[in-house]
Amino acid sequence: MRHMATAEPLETLLRRAFPDATELAVIDRTGGGDHFQVVVADARFDGLSLVDQHRLVYDALDGPLRDGTIHELRIKTKGAA
Repeated sequence: MRHMATAEPLETLLRRAFPDATELAVIDRTGGGDHFQVVVADARFDGLSLVDQHRLVYDALDGPLRDGTIHELRIKTKGAA
């Protein structure tokens, strides 16, 4: 069974994973609480491939992804450079 989510708990998880992020946003794309876009800018991404950057975001949101809270996730990442 899927759970309806709001952006706030997801943002909290991302802020814990990326405490030094210079930009962090979670957008509910459809208003239904299960299709999200996240934007994270963090120096941790510098020198990492896009796949590795996105993997860090997936790791931060592992619980909501596994339990079906997030049905679709679009990710935009950028380093500090």
